Formats: sequence, C-alpha cells, structure tokens
Amino acid sequence: MPLPQFLALLAMSHLSLLLLFSVFSATHALTLPSDVSALQSFKASIKPSSVSPWSCLASWNFSTDPCSVPRRTHFTCGISCSADSTRVISITLDPAGYAGALSPAIAKLTQLTVLDLSDNSFSGYVPSALSSLSNLQILTLRSNSFSGPLPQTITAIKSLESLDISHNFLSGSLPKTMVSLSSLRRLDLSFNRITGTLPKLPSSLSELALRSNSLSGYLLKSSFDGLTRLEVVELSANAFTGPIQSWFFLLPSLQQVNLANNSFTGLAILKPTASDLVAVDLGFNQIKGYVPTNFSAFPLLSSLSLRYNQLRGPIPMDYSKKETLKRLFLDGNFLNGKAPVGFFSRWSGVSGSLGDNCLQSCPTSSQLCLPSQKPNSICKQAYGGKPRS
Repeated sequence: MPLPQFLALLAMSHLSLLLLFSVFSATHALTLPSDVSALQSFKASIKPSSVSPWSCLASWNFSTDPCSVPRRTHFTCGISCSADSTRVISITLDPAGYAGALSPAIAKLTQLTVLDLSDNSFSGYVPSALSSLSNLQILTLRSNSFSGPLPQTITAIKSLESLDISHNFLSGSLPKTMVSLSSLRRLDLSFNRITGTLPKLPSSLSELALRSNSLSGYLLKSSFDGLTRLEVVELSANAFTGPIQSWFFLLPSLQQVNLANNSFTGLAILKPTASDLVAVDLGFNQIKGYVPTNFSAFPLLSSLSLRYNQLRGPIPMDYSKKETLKRLFLDGNFLNGKAPVGFFSRWSGVSGSLGDNCLQSCPTSSQLCLPSQKPNSICKQAYGGKPRS
C-alpha cells in the first residue's frame, strides 16, 4: 500500500477510535470511585421507608454510574456532575419527606459546591466533617429536624456563600469563629433554639436572619464592625436587651431591619448623610423615651413600626410631612398631644395605627386612630397624675 494511502487510513482509524471513546465515555462509568462510595453511604443513612417510589433517591440505582449520561432511568434527579462527568458537584434533593441522618461520608465529595436537603425530615447532628468540603458554596438544610449545636468546624469552609439551617432544632451558642466565613453573604438560622450572644460577624454578610431563637445580650458594635454590605437584619423574637445605639442605623447598606419582640429599652437615632433604609420594625419591646424625630431624615423610609413600647410625648410633626412614609405603627404606647393633622388629609397615603395611646384629636372616623385611645385614668397615671396635654 502506498505510504500516502496508509497514512490516510491510519488517520481515519484514529478518528474512529476517538469517536468510539467519546460514545463509550458518555454511557459508561466515569465517576470517581470515592464519590460513588460517598453517595452510597449518603443513601444508606436514609430510612428506606421514607424513600417514595416517585422520589429522586428512588432512582439512585448504583448498577449505573451516577454521572453517566443520558439519565433516563437511574439518577434522574438529585445530583449534578462536573463537565467531564467524573465528580459530583451538587446534591439538591426533592422535598419528599426523607428521614434519617446526614452521613459524614458526604465529606468525601470534595468537589461539592451545593448541598440542599431542605424541606425533609433529616435528624441528628449536623456533621462536623462538612468542614472538609472546601469548595462548598451553598449549604441549605432548612426545614428538617437537625439538633445540637452548629459545629464550630463549619466556619472553616472559606468558600461558603449561603448558610441556611433555619426551621430546625439547633441549640447552643453560635461559634465564636463565625467571622472566619469570609465569603458568607447570607446567614439564616431562624426558628431554632440558639442561645448566647452575637459573635463578631463576617464582613461579607448582606443578609443576617436569626429570628425566633433565644439570643440575648446587647447589640454590640464589635459584632457588626466592617459590615459595609449588610442590607437585611432579622433578629426578631429573641431576648436582646439594652439600648439600640446610634451606630446601628448608620450601617451604610442597611435596607430592612426587624428587631421586634425583644426586650430593648432605649433607642438613639442620628441623621444619616445617606441611607438606603426602607423598613424598620421595633415593635413589642420595652423602649422608653420619645419617638425619634430623626427617622424622618432617612430619605427612603417607607415603613416604621414602634408599636407596643413605652414611648411618651408627641408624634413628631415631620412624620406627617414625609412623602415616602406609607406604613406607620405607633399604637400601644403613651403618646400624647394632638395627632398631626397631615395624617388625615385626603392626600395622605399613610396606613397603620396611632391607636391605644393618649392622643387628643385623633378622629375616630380614621382607620389610623383605631383602636381607641387609652382611658384617661391610665394616661394620668402614666404622666404622674397630669392630664393629657
């Protein structure tokens, strides 16, 4: 055979082998054996009785390679793999009522970037071995039955951007090393049983949610130092005490604040030079003193609640002149004097309540004045026997 023809035939054979290998690779085992083993341990730790026939986990049949494609009958959902089909990079389970423990063997999935087991019935401790997942970016264990403390080792995951273990039964205090989570943007541990005080928080945070726990102590500036990106603070229904100091509402990116249902006793507000603050809820605390006039200086503020505290004195006239303010709840205090007439003009777009105070001239025909004002006897007692003024 002439040399040119031989070389052409050799090239065609080489191309055919490459095509054959690509087809073989798409349909045969490629997943790293340690990843397969970790998936097997993960599934084995889940109670078989909780795996419904229609669920994602029911399709996890290890007679087939987890990352092979196409996935027509096995591993139809629940995992994602790397582009070369060798590593598992995501586990996102369906909310099918899976029950059991989270196997520590999941730490062998060292390329995992997403672990989402939300809205199931997993229980037991959150394994400390998760700290080995050095590429993990999103950890979502929301709405399960995990208990015990948040493992301190979890703060070693420098890549973590979102941590959501809300609606569980976590207890104990937050790790003092939370600040080590240098990439964390979103933290939601709401609706647990966490105690203690707030540690120093990571400066990367934009959303902090710890609602309905048993956290206590003062809000300290040292916990919030450097949080220039913090937009949302949800700390309602805890046991925080002491004054809310002036630095807090001057955090530069703050937009929404909910500190309701705590035991705060004081409030200091300074005029901002610039602010994106839109909504503030400080209701159901023990805040004493006067309604802060300086809230009216926040240019975008549209919702303010100071309801059911121990505030006294008049309602600042500037509140009725603030065009951005659409919701105002000052009910359940001991405010006196006349309600600003601007609230009752036909151009006013404010809803809410000024009721259950000691106000004069709050027209009962206005929804803003409901419920009715306190009896005069209670108001006299609140002001040392002096009548409303």
